[in-house]
Amino acid sequence: MAAKAKPSTKTADVTLVDLFETFGGEEGKCRDYMEQLRWPDGVTCPRCDCDSVSRIVKRNQYECNSCRYQFSVTVGTVLADSHLPLWKWFLAVYLMCESKKGVSANQVKRTLKVSYKSAWYLCHRIRHAMGEDDQAPLEGIVEADETYVGGKKTGFRTKQDAALHRRDNKSIVVGAVQRGGELRMRMIEKADGKSIQSFLREMADDAEAIYSDSHRSYRGIADETTRHEYVDHSTDEWVRGDVHTNTIESAWSLLDRGIMGSFHQLSHKHLPAYLQEFEFRYNNRENAFIFRDTLLRLLDADTLRYDKLTEAK
Repeated sequence: MAAKAKPSTKTADVTLVDLFETFGGEEGKCRDYMEQLRWPDGVTCPRCDCDSVSRIVKRNQYECNSCRYQFSVTVGTVLADSHLPLWKWFLAVYLMCESKKGVSANQVKRTLKVSYKSAWYLCHRIRHAMGEDDQAPLEGIVEADETYVGGKKTGFRTKQDAALHRRDNKSIVVGAVQRGGELRMRMIEKADGKSIQSFLREMADDAEAIYSDSHRSYRGIADETTRHEYVDHSTDEWVRGDVHTNTIESAWSLLDRGIMGSFHQLSHKHLPAYLQEFEFRYNNRENAFIFRDTLLRLLDADTLRYDKLTEAK
């Protein structure tokens, strides 16, 4: 059910004022806009792809004149079976796209005047859509690093004990960023060579060079087409010529500020979803059409059921 080519008549740089002036909380306008995004060349049946359909005005649906399937613009998408009006979806998408450090479910709850459960589920469905994408491999110069996300353990008797266990109760995230390009992140179980190099070979196999710190897990990543260089932070070496990891470390800093300032704490189970959101927003930081493109993702993403989202792992 992939959304078709993007319409060429959309306005860039959507502001909150634009959002209200264009849609004004009117469900019909929101639905019309979504239909234009999903079917820019005219409505077609999602079941048989027939373009002969009849509108059922009172129910905001269509009926296929061939297979008699009745459907709406949200059927088969991440918006399916939602009881929230589309204008609340639009506002939530705007908040998540434009908040550089992310927006909490509690903030969405207060803004949309919905229950916390509804806000939490809504945000997760939008994150789910943000992450559904076939990512191109990174090229050129790629910086790689790992970070630890999670709460601190307390109750240690000495500073030495605290230092020894400072990474307990934390999740490991490895990342790679193309200079002047996109970011890739993934949660891994161990910061060992096998896990980190597997990630880099998947994300940056065609890179010209991979720059990292002196962590031994990066040793051996070089091959006949990709060189590997590193800076040794333990000797206060931070930059050597163009070799540094400042770009990926800036991304970690932004992620940390989002966790501390917006989300406060993230569960190990749902951390990958939050990484998807952060990665999507980072990679679209200069995209003037990020609001529209996120709506297109919602139309293209599969349904995410609440029971599946909350099932134990």
